[in-house]
Amino acid sequence: MFEGKPSSRADLKSGTLYAVYGERQSIYYGQVTSDKRIGFFRRRDHNVASPIDILSSPVMAVVTVVYPSITRALRSGAWSRLGRFELTSALKEPWPMVRWSAGTLIVGVMDGDMEYDARVEDQAIQAMEIIAGWDAEEHIPARLTADFGKEEAAWNIGGPVWRQRRVKEEYARRFPDSPWHQLPADWVRTDVS
Repeated sequence: MFEGKPSSRADLKSGTLYAVYGERQSIYYGQVTSDKRIGFFRRRDHNVASPIDILSSPVMAVVTVVYPSITRALRSGAWSRLGRFELTSALKEPWPMVRWSAGTLIVGVMDGDMEYDARVEDQAIQAMEIIAGWDAEEHIPARLTADFGKEEAAWNIGGPVWRQRRVKEEYARRFPDSPWHQLPADWVRTDVS
């Protein structure tokens, strides 16, 4: 973990770069976008890398992190602020998001200026992020492990549409007698491999 600073406060200004202490003593990195989401890079280290190296890494996910939880993570030492840098070019473009209301297979897709509806099994949206607020300490470390994809992630970590579909299928399998975990009759199963 990093050194916790009791007076730290989250900074959601575009370009702010954070180091995140993740699972298995890995350090991940995220940069705040212009719409106050955080783009996490496909990079992890055991010691903090230089900002130049971090910012030249590809982006693996762009998510909404609950603002007060970042402050809490900074104070506990789970996150560390590395400074503010020019926003990496991959994060200057809007990243599409999906709004998936409970109990429906129709999702709202927001892709830049375009908004449209699609079904959850539409192949064009499988990698898009579902709108959700992630807690910096409770959710983000496991989420980054799942996104990085080298180790097996916890079964209940959602995020992009394809992974959230698998989570829903697993809930239905584990809790067959719970009506709120039943899949709709026209559900199209994911290819579980």
